[in-house]
Amino acid sequence: MTERHIIRAGRRDDRDVFEYALLRVVPRVERGECINAGVLVYCRAKGYVGARTHLDEARLLALDPRADVAGVRAALRAVESVCGGGEAAGQAAGDDAGRRFRWLIAPRSTIVQPGPVHTGLTTDPAAETERLLELLVR
Repeated sequence: MTERHIIRAGRRDDRDVFEYALLRVVPRVERGECINAGVLVYCRAKGYVGARTHLDEARLLALDPRADVAGVRAALRAVESVCGGGEAAGQAAGDDAGRRFRWLIAPRSTIVQPGPVHTGLTTDPAAETERLLELLVR
């Protein structure tokens, strides 16, 4: 399968395909209520995987006044560490960007869960990560 870009006639396009998923906090899994708390971005062409997180503590506590805020923050930091690679990524340290992204978006039944994967085009995946955080999380 090859990646295809739709380009207007006569226009050179340097954008690359990227994938992203929201990180959702589901404080009480049985209720299914959630808040967005981060975004994961993967761009194969650039070898980029990144995550940016922002936890709105007041919104979380509105869903569950007994939520483990410190635990949620630790889980979100762990996602950012895995994206960064290196020693901070733990067992994923030796994995390439794509493998780390796929591991992070795997469905799980925990308080911090990935949402569905979406795609787009970008010239700068790091800037796209920031843009999506502002647009979808904050």
